[in-house]
Amino acid sequence: MEKRDWTAFEDYVEQTMDENHIVGAAVAVADANEVLYAKGFGVKDLETGEPVDPETIFGCASVSKSFTAMGITQLADAGLLSVDAPVIEHIPEFRLKGAGDMSAVKVRHILSHTTGLPPMTRRQDIIDLDEHVRYIAGADYELLGEPGDYFSYCNDTFLLNGLIIQRKGDQLYRRYMTRNILDAAGMNRSTYNLEELEKLGNLSTPYVYNRKEEKHEKQPWPVLGTYEVGGGVRSCVLDLMKYGQIYLNGGVANTGVGIASSEGLKRMWTSPMYPTGRKTWYNFGLQVTPDYAGTGVTLAEHGGGQPGVSSNFGFVAQRGITVAVLTNVTGVPAGAIWLAAVNVALGLPLHTKKSVEVDCGASPRELSRFTGFYRCDEGGQAELFMDGDALIVRREGQEFEAKASDERTLFFEAMGQQQVFRFYFDESRSVGGLDSTSKPWAVLAGSRMLRRIADSPVAPERLST
Repeated sequence: MEKRDWTAFEDYVEQTMDENHIVGAAVAVADANEVLYAKGFGVKDLETGEPVDPETIFGCASVSKSFTAMGITQLADAGLLSVDAPVIEHIPEFRLKGAGDMSAVKVRHILSHTTGLPPMTRRQDIIDLDEHVRYIAGADYELLGEPGDYFSYCNDTFLLNGLIIQRKGDQLYRRYMTRNILDAAGMNRSTYNLEELEKLGNLSTPYVYNRKEEKHEKQPWPVLGTYEVGGGVRSCVLDLMKYGQIYLNGGVANTGVGIASSEGLKRMWTSPMYPTGRKTWYNFGLQVTPDYAGTGVTLAEHGGGQPGVSSNFGFVAQRGITVAVLTNVTGVPAGAIWLAAVNVALGLPLHTKKSVEVDCGASPRELSRFTGFYRCDEGGQAELFMDGDALIVRREGQEFEAKASDERTLFFEAMGQQQVFRFYFDESRSVGGLDSTSKPWAVLAGSRMLRRIADSPVAPERLST
């Protein structure tokens, strides 16, 4: 690959860290054989002031989902399962409240967040995957629709992939993943085990930035219970390069160990795909952007967030590059830093975007259709209300003015990026478009479906108890 100048990128990272109160970050870029760029920014810990380096360990959060999807791919390669098989073939006791034929829920649905189950109340006290199946069956929720109808992040159904791995692999999920992916790829500074972190050393300290008090608050490393299936990898960017190179080398790690078949891995980021944005889709533990910026290449990636973690990892198979970004602060734009690094590696302008929403000029009356209070059981919520002729989005204690890019889509600027809300209406689209008085029943806000539960204006504190 042609040698790139990373100076402008580094200036951008430092500016982004300053604007978003990011304490520490690490970035790495590799091709199929070697690391091309690796650098630490900021500090691991505000008290010690020790600098981040490329071997500093951070939480990876939902970047871990592609690891689990790779584990399922291994078992499929071995003939032990099919992604087109019903989940109940491997977990006979699996039930969704209100569902009809459970055989309609396939393994591919739990890999792609399309089972119809909305985000659930997190139960990190559950440490047994079998018990979590019972929790899913007995909890109080309303399905979004039939399997495959809607995309909505649901960590609780994704972790069923871990139970399948545990049963078909004849060992604990964590042991299977450590032996067959982390160790096999030579990822010696990566672990699912919190107890190993102190022994590994060179750890980041997790932080949440308190906007009201304008200070960072130290967080413990989260104890995830069964949610480790979708968020339990702790790693450094150099180890994530070893992981990414598996995709670039047809399923073979740089240790020489065959991890999965080239065909199986390619299935993770190709067909079928479920739309999550104007130009993005979600497949098996990866979000994909085909024909990125008109280059003909596909971005395959996944972000992550936990208390004290914002992360992004991915690769561009056609160009043979993999990129990782890890930070130690919640809710910061690791994905924007990741995309900027990809742009440099591809020789594109630094600020190239996947897509850009454009104001369609909706009237105040048209904008008022979107007002309401939206939430999910996992805790996500958003209030939309009119302030004069402007539509305001209130989320996580901040307010943003939203514009419409079409009759179902709003966008606003936050953390230097466009945030997009895609709305769902009961009425089918007619030749003349939606009725101007119709109200949405839900919004896909980022990756989670939030149901509309009340009109606005409303006192959010009354509805969040």
